Amino acid sequence: METESEPYVRLATLRQLHRVVAELNTARSLADTLQTVVDGIVVGLGYELACVNLVRPDGDLVVAAFAGDPAAEALITGRVGSRNSWERRLTMGENWDGLRFIPHTEGWVLMEDDVPQWHTEGPEPRFEDEWHPEDRLYAPMYASGGELLGVISVDRPRNGRRPGAWGREALQMYAFQAAIAISNARLRANMQRALVRLEREQQALRASEESFRQAFEYAPSGMAIAEMGGDQHGRLLRTNDALCRLLGRPASVLRRYSFSDLVHPEDIGTLLRTSAEGGRAELRLGRRDGTYVWVSLRNSVVADAADGPRFLLTHVEDIEERKRHELQLAHRASHDSLTGLPNSAELRARLGARLCRRPQSVRATAVEALDAAYEGREGVHAGGRHAGGHETGGGAGDHGFQPDGPDRFPGSDPFELPGGPGAPGGSMGPLVPGPGTAGAYDHHVHTVAPATDIDDGTKGLAVLFCDLDGFKSINDRFGHHTGDAVLIEVARRLTTCVRDGDTVARLGGDEFVVLADGLGAADAADLAVRLRSAIIPPIRVDGRAVRVGASFGIGWASCGMSADEVLRSADQRMYIEKRSRSKAHRRAG
Repeated sequence: METESEPYVRLATLRQLHRVVAELNTARSLADTLQTVVDGIVVGLGYELACVNLVRPDGDLVVAAFAGDPAAEALITGRVGSRNSWERRLTMGENWDGLRFIPHTEGWVLMEDDVPQWHTEGPEPRFEDEWHPEDRLYAPMYASGGELLGVISVDRPRNGRRPGAWGREALQMYAFQAAIAISNARLRANMQRALVRLEREQQALRASEESFRQAFEYAPSGMAIAEMGGDQHGRLLRTNDALCRLLGRPASVLRRYSFSDLVHPEDIGTLLRTSAEGGRAELRLGRRDGTYVWVSLRNSVVADAADGPRFLLTHVEDIEERKRHELQLAHRASHDSLTGLPNSAELRARLGARLCRRPQSVRATAVEALDAAYEGREGVHAGGRHAGGHETGGGAGDHGFQPDGPDRFPGSDPFELPGGPGAPGGSMGPLVPGPGTAGAYDHHVHTVAPATDIDDGTKGLAVLFCDLDGFKSINDRFGHHTGDAVLIEVARRLTTCVRDGDTVARLGGDEFVVLADGLGAADAADLAVRLRSAIIPPIRVDGRAVRVGASFGIGWASCGMSADEVLRSADQRMYIEKRSRSKAHRRAG
């Protein structure tokens, strides 16, 4: 074409270039764009063969499109050439204003590298600018940032000559437009992949939200979402049907509350100590009817977004039945199964809680006396209320020691079950650290005993040991069923005769023990008379009236003694009292 006039050549080439560039903009996918690039070179720029070598993510170049020869296309399409081999080619030969031309006189060294190539045999050139079959012409394509996108490779111009200045410029311009088209096609492909991925993520999110909603709404146990942080921390935002049924309140009402509004006053500290992340707590929540139910709370923190607000997801499990079983087990471990009274182990625990190793005869030093006075002034105020909030007596023998920790015996039996048989007798105060612990002498109000049986005004902890008289004959004559009924009735009568703060316990067999605090010698003797008088009236069992008597021994607990020593002392006094009375009078009381 260069033999024709130069303006005509430029105009014809420009028309062809305009047409093939327009075709580039019609392609949609990256594969279509690459094929359009090579087709445009064959159709519009006058070359018989063209291919696009596209840079892969690993840097090597792959033959991505080929045009002009189906056999060559089948042979080399998809083959890969290393980045090093291509960089070597793009630095060899002649630089034609951005194009790279490697004449056959230099290209023979490239016959053995790993770049896919195709050429046909032909005669030697007859004149200087004639195209040789082993000549190579490359048009690198660069992105806007300067990185290499790929390389266009052309071969066999239709006019048989090496391209002139205008032909080179046309190929360079076409390579520039092809780079733009390939970048746009990649961008469209990335956007389409992103849209597909976004749609899938949204579908997965919707499916996850629906799964969470169903799991939340239809969970068999209570679930709640609450605010976390800020002024509304802990306010319930959403509750499921199971929690609404458990608390007897509709969801619209529960949204006005937080768990701190619903928790039992004694459990508010447990709730506040429960951590938000993975925190667990067992506490009581209030129902609409005013009752409380034991639940297990388990918290999880849920983020709404990367930097968005966080919410507290709380799982609420009804453990009322388990708590009832636990209380029943604890009650059985510490109480007599027949009478419901505290058993021997519980009696010794309550009695041992009042005793320390310091003998009563050891006199306090001046500093200890001052400490005791100071502690007493702070611990007991305005009629004898301890700093811990427990009522104490005001007499000289008062024992107001209350250790840190929960009060095991707050004035009634701690294992009393709702609606079940109450444990007769009351509390002797909470259990304390064992004898000999550090600081025990400084804060323990020591238990003292009256010096003689004559009431001198000293108040102490009386231990009344009771042994039933005539019980064995009832068992032998009428059987154990009648004997058990007698023991149950005796336990009931003893319980009705003592104060709420006293303890009535069954040691075993027909032996009972009463612990009564704050009594003098005369008070203890009067109590023994009242208890004996309550026991001796006839007891009717299966239409039959039976009678038992009772012998009482009065012992006194004192610091420096062990619980067994105290009980042994009371037991000995009981036997002395029993032997002092004739057998006939024992049954009559």
